[in-house]
Amino acid sequence: MNALPEPWLRGLSGVSPLIAPILYAFQQAREDLAKYTESLTTEQLWATPHGLGSVGFHVRHIAASTDRLMTYLQGKQLTPSDLRALETEAMPGATRQELLAELNAAFERAETIIRAIDPATLADPREVGRKRLPTTVIGLLTHIAEHTQRHVGQAISAAKLARSLPAQEGQ
Repeated sequence: MNALPEPWLRGLSGVSPLIAPILYAFQQAREDLAKYTESLTTEQLWATPHGLGSVGFHVRHIAASTDRLMTYLQGKQLTPSDLRALETEAMPGATRQELLAELNAAFERAETIIRAIDPATLADPREVGRKRLPTTVIGLLTHIAEHTQRHVGQAISAAKLARSLPAQEGQ
């Protein structure tokens, strides 16, 4: 089987090399999560082995946090509705297909915004959170990429643990 090289080795046409890394991170996340969640049951997706976060939580959190962080990237603040949505990230029940669709939809929304960024604006200031902590456009892009990959790694570990548990033990 000829495996594709990782996304960052495939390149992107028409995208600034200063912006491309976040797009690579999204594609890597899509591919890794599809691979490591393959054949997991809904029960396994929502298992919390050893009290760790479930695969489902991590996938949903990546999608939702990407949406929230993109709000800040656009120079906006979260709405009360955005903040209430935080409470539902760990709610079990969604299937693998539903979770991956949520993730892909969030990434597609983000990619549209990211592809429109003028590299000359990367140092522009942005504010994050209720405290309006200072950052920049490139600071947010960097954080979105590293945060995504951190949770992908946790989801992969949770998937491996959930796969190894006898039925009902991970609940």
